[in-house]
Amino acid sequence: MTDSPDASSLVSASSQLNLMEVDAIDDKEFDIPQVDTPPTLESILNELEDEEEPFVLEDTCVLNTDNMDAHSYDTSSLASSDSGDPAHLKRHRRTVDLNPTVHGSVLRHSLLKGISAQIVSAADKVDAGLPTAITMSGVIAVGTSHGLALVFDTNQALRLCLGTKATGAEFGAVSALSINHDCSRLLCGFAKGQITMWDLANGKLLRTINDAHPPGTAILHVKFTDDPTLAVCNDSGGSVFELAFRRVMGMRSCDSRCLFSGSKGEVCSVEPLLAPPDFRDHPITHYSLLAMASLTKILVIGLKPSLKVWMTFPYPKSDPSSVPQMAWQFVPVQKTVNPILAFCKGDTVHFLLVKKEESGTIHVIKQRQLHLSCDIISLCWINSRTLVLVDSHEKLQVLDRPSQAVLETLDLEQVQLVYNSRHFKSLATGGNVSQALALVGEKACYQSVSSYAGQIVYLGTKSAHIMALRNWRERIDCLLKQEHFVEALALAWSFHEGTAKAVLGLFGDPSKRKRVVADKMLEIIFQFAEFALKKCPEQGKIQVMEQHFHDLVPFMVDYCLLLQRTDLLFTQLYTRLLENTVAKGVFLESLESYIVADRLGHLTTPIMKDLLAHYHGNGMMDSLERCIVHLDVTSLDIQQVVQVCWENRLYDAMIYVFNSGMNDYITPMEKLFAVIGPPLREGRSLTDEEVVMGNKLLVYISCCLAGRAYPLGDIPEDLVVQVKNQVFEFLIRLHSADSSEEEEVFPFIRTLLHFDTREFLNVLAMTFEDFKNDKQALEYQQRIVDILLQVMVDNPDFTPSQVGGLFTFLARQLAKPDNTLFVNRKLFDQVLEFLCCPDDDSRHTERQQVLLELLQVGGVVQFNEGRLLALAEKAKFYQICEFLYEKKHLYDKIIDCYLRDPLRKGEIFSYIHNLLSMPGYTPEEKRAVQAKALQHMQELVTLSPPRSAELVVFHFEGDVRSIISEFQDDQLLFRFLRCLLEPREGQHSDAVWPLEPDLHELQLDLLSRFAPQELLDFLQASQHYRLEEAIQITQKYHHNKATAYLLEKKGDVQGAFAVLLATLKENLVLLTAESDGGETGGGAGRDEEEETEGGSTLTAVKESLDDIIALCHQSSQNLYQQQREVLWFPLLETMMDAQRQVKGGHAKHTFEGWPRPNSDAVA
Repeated sequence: MTDSPDASSLVSASSQLNLMEVDAIDDKEFDIPQVDTPPTLESILNELEDEEEPFVLEDTCVLNTDNMDAHSYDTSSLASSDSGDPAHLKRHRRTVDLNPTVHGSVLRHSLLKGISAQIVSAADKVDAGLPTAITMSGVIAVGTSHGLALVFDTNQALRLCLGTKATGAEFGAVSALSINHDCSRLLCGFAKGQITMWDLANGKLLRTINDAHPPGTAILHVKFTDDPTLAVCNDSGGSVFELAFRRVMGMRSCDSRCLFSGSKGEVCSVEPLLAPPDFRDHPITHYSLLAMASLTKILVIGLKPSLKVWMTFPYPKSDPSSVPQMAWQFVPVQKTVNPILAFCKGDTVHFLLVKKEESGTIHVIKQRQLHLSCDIISLCWINSRTLVLVDSHEKLQVLDRPSQAVLETLDLEQVQLVYNSRHFKSLATGGNVSQALALVGEKACYQSVSSYAGQIVYLGTKSAHIMALRNWRERIDCLLKQEHFVEALALAWSFHEGTAKAVLGLFGDPSKRKRVVADKMLEIIFQFAEFALKKCPEQGKIQVMEQHFHDLVPFMVDYCLLLQRTDLLFTQLYTRLLENTVAKGVFLESLESYIVADRLGHLTTPIMKDLLAHYHGNGMMDSLERCIVHLDVTSLDIQQVVQVCWENRLYDAMIYVFNSGMNDYITPMEKLFAVIGPPLREGRSLTDEEVVMGNKLLVYISCCLAGRAYPLGDIPEDLVVQVKNQVFEFLIRLHSADSSEEEEVFPFIRTLLHFDTREFLNVLAMTFEDFKNDKQALEYQQRIVDILLQVMVDNPDFTPSQVGGLFTFLARQLAKPDNTLFVNRKLFDQVLEFLCCPDDDSRHTERQQVLLELLQVGGVVQFNEGRLLALAEKAKFYQICEFLYEKKHLYDKIIDCYLRDPLRKGEIFSYIHNLLSMPGYTPEEKRAVQAKALQHMQELVTLSPPRSAELVVFHFEGDVRSIISEFQDDQLLFRFLRCLLEPREGQHSDAVWPLEPDLHELQLDLLSRFAPQELLDFLQASQHYRLEEAIQITQKYHHNKATAYLLEKKGDVQGAFAVLLATLKENLVLLTAESDGGETGGGAGRDEEEETEGGSTLTAVKESLDDIIALCHQSSQNLYQQQREVLWFPLLETMMDAQRQVKGGHAKHTFEGWPRPNSDAVA
């Protein structure tokens, strides 16, 4: 140590501080061992097995401000430090977004209380200045703004104070620090450009370097390489220099070589590849690689054996103020370990894998990049899988590189990070730096962060902090201290399964690790149980207590099952929860989901007894049944369970217990038949519950016959045939065990047929599918069929649908190629007679449908087709007739079936259109259908004129005239023609026949008779009639307005005018007559009648006048003066004459307000 008074006073003050801090920093709190030789920081950091904190500090999840100086946590500025820049942003503390169920608290953030206190003391008492830089290796060194370097040992005791304030006044603030790999040398870079080297063993100044780089620039970085004789420095001019240290004849020297000139692009960060002790012999170390970050790109160069650039990588587009960051780490990749360079500028982290090829060249491989939504200002590796980032808002993020997951976020605002802005602006040398470098320097904090052996230190303006990964136990315990038991169990399970991130402290093979974690999890579960009981509300509603345990107990059960420790679940844990009745109930109820999911198949006898009592006592019978059918029967008291199931109608559970516990498959059937049989025999309607039971019975029989267990699983293979035979023997029993004299034969088959004939036959059909070469099964099949016929045929208790269903079932069986069944054909004839009985009109549709289904499955081979067709026609089974005609390709006769069937008449159009349009039919068949359709065309038109017209357009273009000639009803012809002549789009829009004028003239004639109000619209829309013929038709039916339109269209304006004028005169005569009659009329009733008639006449006059004035206006534009006068003057004369006739005070109508001719038109 130097002998300067400044240094001695500083050490003295520090010693006093250490004495004052005995209460705050004691051996018990930090577990500092009392040994003769104090351990080095490096040895402590490398003790990975040690589960205590590797660097003594406070065991808190976040920074604890209670143990710090009150004035040391003022709000920090973004550029707080000796930079002195006033610009800063106030930041509010953000709630940590922690997901403990996945990661928990990954980082231990601790305050270096001893170092922090001495930094503050040094600044206050001996004017050492504010902290400016920090570095960590085997010791921690802190540089100050007054040029001093404080070196602390593992116990945070100040061991060396390097430099003096006089030196600081000459050299400026310490702007960079670096310790070599064996912790024997310290390099200090200064704000005015000098570099000093110190011996850390004795505090001796070894070198002062003044000429390593151009004067007038600050040292931004100085870094040792793995070679103790080689270092690099980076100045505020953006240049990088190599420093080679020599010692010749006891004289120490330093040779400088420029590696990169700032004139080619300013470098603002350098990072040599430093190999950990285990990788000092790695082949890549022979190249002494150096990464340099300029403002535009990353460069990787080799200093040995000769200077060489191995890679350049330009940045993607980013904010000019973003700070370039780099960090090296040796990472295992594909069974080999190679260095990876992580770098970023802005929000994207890039990864470059660097490896040496056999040829001796360096190969750089780009890895997957990591995108973040923040501006990164610090980047460090904390192990080979985990990075720690700090963003421009001083939020720290821990990231897992393989998964790119953010494991934890912490707020560093209260750290008050030191920023290096002053040095980047080179204020100590006059500020001669570029604007781009000064802009980057606003957020530069390179010298405030240092990482070593899995720990990272951060330098604040009045404190120093250290971050380290918590070991796996500590992460769990951190959650337990906060009583987050659910999250603690989830995190522990991720350690157990090997899915957790940033794991520290778990060693050995996977099985050993699982055992260790499992023991910890069981410990947590029992703590959790104690917590749940302790925190249970003692007062209040029972629902609150239930909700409390429902929120907690299932997690204990779940993790016990995951760990396969049902022994502890049902003994220690359950015994503990028995103390609370509510907890006991919730525990038993929580078992249901695991039992149903087949995660828990066996319960101890006491648990099963309690579960049965609890579910039964609380009316949870459905839940009890779900549990029973999934449990191992050996854990059940069969007699008790059967009794409870039968009393509470838990039929699924009862069947399961009989089947699995006693291999008895028949007794459950007997019990179910005993319930649904009597009401069916008595003809009563079944209740909803009885219907459910009947359906269960059908499904149960189906399962037994198919070899499946009910309600789930499979019957043991050695029992499948035996069970199937037992069920058949049971079904074909002549009488039940407790039969009466009134009981009919085969009661069980009768019951099933009455309950649901179709479903029972479906069960048999599925069973018969499996009968191949099993002689015994085939005998049962024939016996069942014989019984079905005996029971159902000629039995009035069964409907036609039920009987038809039986024969449909039989027809399907008989149609199989390997059929061995025998059924008397006469029975099919008998069924045919029954279904086609013409005297029975009831259930006509049902009987036809049943017969149709029978024919469709192959039953037609059992009948004489001629006789069948005759019976179907007699019974009016038109769908049956259609089926038979289609088989014979008599498609034209199917048209008669449609027309005679009132339910399907409307479908005939689609049938004809599809048959005539689709391929697959012969020309003869299509011609027959066309002839039949023409024969019934009038009937088709009566059904639907629009669809008939469509049919004619598509398929009968050449037959239009003959079709029209056959019509006897003119009104029907009118409706048909109106649809036929409508304009169409598509391939038939240009059909020839709609253009023929005689059809349009016929339509004009029919319109004149049946829809005169549409006449004018038709004349205006259609262009396919002849004018002379059209005029004759309209004159024939006295439609003067239409006649005038046609004459005007012809060009005979005078003729049109004459027709309209005549109409106007007629209406005026009527109006005048009504007016005269009004004078002599008598009573009030007469007045009302005349008022109505006069109103309609007056309207007719107005309309006639409007029409003729419109004609005159249209025509006047193309006429001479004399021709116009010929039009307007007669009109004027007519109106004046009418006015004279009605003139007088007694006149009923006047012409005031009527439309008047335009004088301009006459002029």
